[in-house]
Amino acid sequence: MPDVVDNPFMITPGTVQRGRTRIRALSEGDVVVDSDAPLLVWEHPYYPRLFFAPEDLRAVPRPAAARAPRSKVLGRSELFDVVVGDRTLPGAAQRYPEAPVEAMRDRYTLTWSSFDTWLEEDEVLHTHPRSPYVRVDALASSRHVRVVVGGQVVAESRRPVVLTETGLEPRYYLPRVDVRMDLLTPTGTTTHCPYKGAASYWTIDAADAELTDTVWTYETPLAESMRIAGLLCFWPEKSSDLELYVDGVRTGRP
Repeated sequence: MPDVVDNPFMITPGTVQRGRTRIRALSEGDVVVDSDAPLLVWEHPYYPRLFFAPEDLRAVPRPAAARAPRSKVLGRSELFDVVVGDRTLPGAAQRYPEAPVEAMRDRYTLTWSSFDTWLEEDEVLHTHPRSPYVRVDALASSRHVRVVVGGQVVAESRRPVVLTETGLEPRYYLPRVDVRMDLLTPTGTTTHCPYKGAASYWTIDAADAELTDTVWTYETPLAESMRIAGLLCFWPEKSSDLELYVDGVRTGRP
C-alpha cells in the first residue's frame, strides 16, 4: 500500500508527504485549524492540498447535505460544513475515506476560499498552498529587451530584471523609465501569486491596437521577489500583436 514519502523526487499524482511548516486557517479572526505538520497531498505537480488531523481542528465538522465531489486520484469524498462559534461555513471541509494512503483517510482538507486568512508560519498565503519545491529568483541582467506593438516601440531596456520560477518561462521586468508610460492605461484587474504577491495590470494603447491587461507589476511583492518591485512585465502570450524581443529574438508568442 502506498505510504507517506519524504523524497522530493518521487512526486506523482497521489503522493503524500509530511509538511514541515506550521499552517493556520482563520475565519473572521477565529482560528479554524492550527497544524505543525499537515500532510501535503499531490493531485497534480503544481502545488499540494493540505490535509489536517482531526485534533488540529478548532471548529466542528458536520456532515453536509450537499453532494461530495469525487477525485480521480483520491476517490470518493465526504463533504462537511464547518461550524465556527455561531457561524456555519457550508461545504468547507472534505475527507477521503478510501484514499490510497491510509494515513490521510481520517484527515480533513479545507476549501481554500471558505477562509479569509491562511498563514504559513506567520506569513500570509495567497491563492493556494505554496509548493516547497518552487524557487523564485530575480536576477539583474544587461540583456536587450524590446517590446513592439504594430511597429511602434512600447519599451526598450538593457537593464531588465529576469525573474525565473520553477517550471515557468523567464519573465523580463523593465524599469518604468524604459517604458512608454503614455501608452499604458491602468485597469482594475488584480491577481495574486503565492510566491510574488498581488499584481496590478495595464492596457496598451498603441498603433491603433488596444491590448487589455497585457502588462503587470508587483508594487509591493513578497520578500523573495523584492527586486521586481514597481517594474513592468509584458505578456506576449496573450496577444499576437504584442512582440517581445530578447537580444533580437522574439519570445513568448501565443
